[in-house]
Amino acid sequence: MGSATTQARTATAEALTAASGVDLDVARELFAAVGAVSGSAQLSGALSDSSAPAAARAALVTAVFGSTYRETSVALLRRAAEQRWSNAAEFVDGLEELAVRAAAVADSSADIEGELFQFSRTVASNGELELALGGRLGNASAKSSLVSTLLDGRAGAATALIVSSLVQNAHGRRVRALLRRASAIVADQRSSIVATVSTATPLSAEQRTRLENALSARYGSAVTLNTVIDPTVLGGLRVQIADDVIDSSVSTRLAELRHRIAG
Repeated sequence: MGSATTQARTATAEALTAASGVDLDVARELFAAVGAVSGSAQLSGALSDSSAPAAARAALVTAVFGSTYRETSVALLRRAAEQRWSNAAEFVDGLEELAVRAAAVADSSADIEGELFQFSRTVASNGELELALGGRLGNASAKSSLVSTLLDGRAGAATALIVSSLVQNAHGRRVRALLRRASAIVADQRSSIVATVSTATPLSAEQRTRLENALSARYGSAVTLNTVIDPTVLGGLRVQIADDVIDSSVSTRLAELRHRIAG
């Protein structure tokens, strides 16, 4: 990712924070804009062309989306188009990130990170489902309908919108990777980090609270726990935050002991 894109993402995220009236309809329109822009090389190229004046790129946004999208959505798209992006692909990725952030803002009390994690686990355990959702040959509307069926009663509207929108615009990207990225974006929007905890048995409410507090103190940020029940852990915990792993599981300690005995 180029430095121009990094600055553009920051400016776009700040515009979202300052915006008013961000609801799920706005998030839905932003996701629709992602589909429109990614589906047109001419449009994505024009909106990300740093040699063109920022005002001209913003005016193009208004011309394309102004008559059908809400004012808040158009203003956010204009702000994104005004930035300097390293290339058209990163501009599209930036719009997708903006849409995910908007969904997180629209439903700030929902456990979107946890719901995305659980759906990712469902996909990981079913190769046919992952192929159906991520395959290039599938019909976009059929994928959206499948997501709606799978998440009905199991996730909130914001999560369902994020997942269905991502699978409709997967463009060959792996579904699990899209869900992990979305979860990280939501966590960042909420100024928190996501910890994946592997344990042999479910954690009690008290254990979860103690662990959340300990991790928050260690990393200086609010922590969301995603729990994986893994009988092979035997006892203790294995915690992963990004590339950082804290492993106090019995299985790991036994493996280390066997290694030392073997010499």
